[in-house]
Amino acid sequence: MPRCCRPAVPVKQEKPLETQSTPDVIPAIAAAPIEIVKVKATEQVSPRPVRRWRARVFQIYLVVATAAFSILVVLASAFTYFAVDLSVTRSVQRINAAWFASFMEWVSFLGYAPQIYVLVVAILVLLFLIGLHWESGVALVAAAGAGGLGQLVKIVVHRPRPGANLVNVLQQLNSYSFPSGHVLAYTAFFGFLFFLGYTLLKPSFVRAVLLAILGILVALIGISRIYVGDHWASDAIGAYLLGSLWLALCVSIYRWGKTRIFIRQPLAPDEPGPTGSKP
Repeated sequence: MPRCCRPAVPVKQEKPLETQSTPDVIPAIAAAPIEIVKVKATEQVSPRPVRRWRARVFQIYLVVATAAFSILVVLASAFTYFAVDLSVTRSVQRINAAWFASFMEWVSFLGYAPQIYVLVVAILVLLFLIGLHWESGVALVAAAGAGGLGQLVKIVVHRPRPGANLVNVLQQLNSYSFPSGHVLAYTAFFGFLFFLGYTLLKPSFVRAVLLAILGILVALIGISRIYVGDHWASDAIGAYLLGSLWLALCVSIYRWGKTRIFIRQPLAPDEPGPTGSKP
């Protein structure tokens, strides 16, 4: 066939290498994880009425806890112990199981010096090394503030420890009784660690075990201090109240500073808030 009569073959025009665009499928794949994260974050937010109800309950608790602790301070300053304190201590100390006695002593053992200082420092250093710088700082505030508040209230109330002539005392201590320093420290420090684990860790077996251990320590330290004869029940209750109030303040400080301080930390960073990164 003559060359002039051959059908023309279309030639595919390719764009220069520097002007070729990325295929649309790549941005779609890259954006997919971001969308999944956004959907999950949206699903975790409770409805506004639920959040308002929780906020109202929390505010009521703060008022009630503050009032109850203030009343206990006045009463503990006037009375060495209450009749109900003696009844509760004797009832708890009637439990003669060897495993229970060992467990109660172990729960209290963690809160004595120097082991409590070693434990707190180790946890703070661990949090900082894994990249949770702001969390480590607020945890330090929670621990140090609890210790300072406890000593201040002890001096003000000036309440003596339970006597060996009334209950079984494992180890007679010379410091004052109200409030329980162990309960106050456990509630503030371990309570703040519980908050961090609940909010920062994804649901898993490890997370469940960690929260269970922290929750058990906080829940049982009050009974432990009563069982070993170092505190009355009212000492433990007062410490729980004061510790929960201090914990609430620490959580508020943490949330306030989360979007202002260490926003570019290696682990669990946050975006700057409306006011920017400056506090």
